[in-house]
Amino acid sequence: MENPYLLLTPGPITTTLSVKEAMLRDWCTWDEDYNLLIQKLRKDLVSLSVSNDAALKEHTAVLMQGSGTFAVESVIGSVIPKNGKLLVLENGAYGKRILQMTDVLGIDSSEISAKETESFDLDRLREALENDSGITHVAVVHCETTTGIINDIKAIGEIVKKFGKIYIVDAMSSFGGIPFCVDEIGIDFMISSANKCIQGVPGFGFIIARRRSLEECAGLARSVALDLYDQWKTMEDSGGKWRFTSPTHVVRAFIEAMKELEDEGGVAARYKRYKTNHDKLVAGMETLGFKVLLSTEMQSPIITSFLYPDSQVFNFKDFYEFIKAEGYVLYPGKISEVETFRIGNIGEVCENDIDGLLKAVAKYCRFLNFAG
Repeated sequence: MENPYLLLTPGPITTTLSVKEAMLRDWCTWDEDYNLLIQKLRKDLVSLSVSNDAALKEHTAVLMQGSGTFAVESVIGSVIPKNGKLLVLENGAYGKRILQMTDVLGIDSSEISAKETESFDLDRLREALENDSGITHVAVVHCETTTGIINDIKAIGEIVKKFGKIYIVDAMSSFGGIPFCVDEIGIDFMISSANKCIQGVPGFGFIIARRRSLEECAGLARSVALDLYDQWKTMEDSGGKWRFTSPTHVVRAFIEAMKELEDEGGVAARYKRYKTNHDKLVAGMETLGFKVLLSTEMQSPIITSFLYPDSQVFNFKDFYEFIKAEGYVLYPGKISEVETFRIGNIGEVCENDIDGLLKAVAKYCRFLNFAG
């Protein structure tokens, strides 16, 4: 069955037919064949995350059932000791969500906030770490899909490591689509999800962790189901077994997606395709009169925010339904200061798809007789 529309969202995303077909077979979660697949997948994820063989040995992967938020909460709730403190760098909804987790879990925390359209002042980070010796961990979101802004995790990491803190990076919307290596940046816990740039389907997240940092987390978890250390220890000691029911179909789809990433040419090639999608999208939308929210240096190729046009006849709900009827699903805006809508550039999306979307937007503009 063909999809009725193309998902131009930051996840779930449009997947290939072969990824969908991988879910047509049932697997037993306790079967050795399946567990061997899990072990290979974990190793492949680490290989995708690090720069050399030495780093490969120093890092490990943990798979966690649920959406990406489950994986983030498994880290936040499992790696910070009772006497620890988390500093959160926040410039969007997902940084705010981490702070919400600390409130609910009773974790001591502080924050450095920036506007949703601004990068962080790194001097504030240095000052916070100099003045508050109680801070043990620092967390930041790599790509805030609130706007599409990309945060400089390398520059932030250099400061975090200089002060000897544990570094947590939510790379939910960037891993697999933007090249970086966790060992080169000094990331202790990197979190992502199956249904983003790897181009699988929703159902589990994964954590790439520095082994030494993870080994220090035994007994720290504030949850049974989201105990990151126990999940890892079980997979390590039991040959790839999950503690609780594994999302088998989702895992098989993800393994196919990993193969397709390799066939495409790896992360660098996928980044190039996403960047091409983004550049074509921006050029076309600007030609139609729409304006991009972020400046070029802060913009990721993952998702792009556009300002509502000044036209009195523009209504996002009507625009959304019109474009959906043409075969494309967009995303509403999430920024608090101005009205925006967002268009994702990831998933099984190519230049021809962006051309088709731009034709649909142009048709909408002609239909309402206005320029964006």
